[in-house]
Amino acid sequence: MIPKAHSVRRAGRNLARATPTERLTTAARGEGRALVGAVRAAWRGPGRERDLAVQSLKAAAAALLAWLVAREWLGDPMALMAPWVAVVLVQATVYSSLRQAGQQFAAICCGALLASGAEALTGSTLGGLALSVPLLMLLSNWPRFGDQGIYAATTALFTLASGTVSAVAVGHRLGQAALGAVIGVAVNALVLPPIHLRDVRENLAALARESGDVLHLVAVGLRRPGWDDGTSVGWLDASARLEHRLEALRAARHWSRESLRLTYGPLRALHRVPADVPPPEEDERFSRVTGHVTALTRSLAVAADPRRTPAPPDTAALDAYARLLDLIADTCHAEARRLLRGEERAAAGDGEALSAMWELDRQLKSGLREHAGQTAEAAAVLGALLLQAENLWAEVLPGTQEQSHASPPGSTESGTSRGVPYSG
Repeated sequence: MIPKAHSVRRAGRNLARATPTERLTTAARGEGRALVGAVRAAWRGPGRERDLAVQSLKAAAAALLAWLVAREWLGDPMALMAPWVAVVLVQATVYSSLRQAGQQFAAICCGALLASGAEALTGSTLGGLALSVPLLMLLSNWPRFGDQGIYAATTALFTLASGTVSAVAVGHRLGQAALGAVIGVAVNALVLPPIHLRDVRENLAALARESGDVLHLVAVGLRRPGWDDGTSVGWLDASARLEHRLEALRAARHWSRESLRLTYGPLRALHRVPADVPPPEEDERFSRVTGHVTALTRSLAVAADPRRTPAPPDTAALDAYARLLDLIADTCHAEARRLLRGEERAAAGDGEALSAMWELDRQLKSGLREHAGQTAEAAAVLGALLLQAENLWAEVLPGTQEQSHASPPGSTESGTSRGVPYSG
């Protein structure tokens, strides 16, 4: 669960009063706990932590193999270049390894050739550095090099610092760079090639779960008497964290698509690619949920601000609204569990919970009519909150609002809850 707003503020005040030594100790303990947790997660089973450990060990193995081939088998005295290139080419995907191998090799060629040419032209190492490094630093910003452009300048430094810039030495360096690139890409492609499909499922489930956490947090705050703009700040912070999770989901989706390039066929033959990855439509659905949660917390922040005109609804309406948010939050948590298990979405939600949601929706709309006859400000806030609740309902339980239009279970009235498209 997301921490309650007052707990977060209290922790922040305690940290602000702490001495530098206490802050450093607290930070060190936090890092230690995070490290122990990562090790336990990697040991426990598949996940992001184990994937990172596998990639790290693969990079080390690629560097060791490149050194053995270059120094022990080929007897090259300039064997440093091969493991240096190999270790950085064990990337997050096979496609990115191959792409960056080409970019890095091109940058290394530019660095070695320009450095050797600059020293031959100036006749000194200092002159070669002064002439080549500024040009190579400018060239490193060329978009064609991607983020590998810096290797042009570093290669020039290695070339000139070694004191050997003959044509044979330059040829050796380029050959070693090519060898390291081949070994790095081969290790990444053939030894447990990285596939990021699991990251999509985990991030999507986390987004659903954390959306439910935020809604529970808001519901708890609404039940407390006298909630103010300080409480709403905690809600806004919690919804902002949802945006970060949404960005992580989008990045995971990008990596999952790229990780299947060049590796999908062989992995499919080996039955290593899961076939039940959530479709992109699920990303869009929970992206809309995140938008509705953000709009809801902003509406509450406006209502709690004493400098603004809108005022919160009465206690009875807020209590009913909190109960409705709790039910929607429970559904978000159920969706998170479903996504982790890889199950299909049910055609309808829990019947008892739906009946309660329909009844609360009816009560809130009745209360909205009462508020409209009293104060326009409170009615405006309740109307905005109800709109966001209905938008959330329509996304987390698609299709169930239309059922209430006919005859909600447990109610003698025709349902009035209709999904309203989000216009924010």
